[in-house]
Amino acid sequence: METPPQVRKILEKIAASTPEPLRLAMRIHFGSLPASAAFARQDVRWYLAALTRIYEPEDLMEFEEIPLRMESAACYLLEHDEDAHFINAASNVIGVADGVGACREKGVDAAAFSRKIMENARAEVASCTPGTHLCPYGLLERAYLRAVAARTPAASTAVILSLEGRFLKWAYVGDSGFAVLRRGKIIQRSQPQQNYFNCPYQLSSNGVNKVSDAAVGEIRLKVGDVVLVGSDGLFDNVFDSALEQFVQMGAALKLSAHFLASVIAGFAYKKARSSQESPFSVDCRERTGVTINGGKKDDITVIVGYVVE
Repeated sequence: METPPQVRKILEKIAASTPEPLRLAMRIHFGSLPASAAFARQDVRWYLAALTRIYEPEDLMEFEEIPLRMESAACYLLEHDEDAHFINAASNVIGVADGVGACREKGVDAAAFSRKIMENARAEVASCTPGTHLCPYGLLERAYLRAVAARTPAASTAVILSLEGRFLKWAYVGDSGFAVLRRGKIIQRSQPQQNYFNCPYQLSSNGVNKVSDAAVGEIRLKVGDVVLVGSDGLFDNVFDSALEQFVQMGAALKLSAHFLASVIAGFAYKKARSSQESPFSVDCRERTGVTINGGKKDDITVIVGYVVE
């Protein structure tokens, strides 16, 4: 399948803005080039070191009464254009939804429910006065009920997170998820909810799963933490260890949230088209006993949130 023009344009922009030594270092680090490619290239070796370094943020004094916020940015690479997302920087709320592809196979617009849920949640957050308590579960429930009331077709997974004070709270249904990293290591990770292999919990107007099935929780954050949010197009194709390495690199090189999201999304896009083992192929083997090669071609949404005071 030919790369869609919109995706090709984004990938070209990512490549153009990524220094050539960094591109070589990433290929060496992830195994598509031999280590000898770094011979006599001090710049490439420097980036390789950044990829494997454990970032240790400065021991800055944190003032408990000062609330935290997230500097967030997204990258979206479409395959079927059925993902939807929103970021409200003022309220520190992030949402991602992924339309269920099986609906497309039945002739239904698989993007309808994912877009409607995110549209409803975005509108509710925007209508609130800054400082209003925003519960991710409540946001998801109200967004879902409005989508049902509008008789929206199709089905969708969804995740909503909000940062209030110093606590990140979440609610998710299905396999759209998130990870929280501290000093380059994952300290909190959503666990995909599946009815069976490749069939996640999903919200719809007349489905079995409801918002009451959502996984909810909260974690206290610190300055320097990184929040990654994405659809399964990210998590099906990129191992947690690689996500940690990208975040470590981002910290070492002081990459912007947008650039880091773009690099991770571009990597996921390539892994989806690779014959190498992926989280998707591992899950298939463990759940069904069937061995498949490579990743899973899908829409890829990646949101990176840097936690700052």
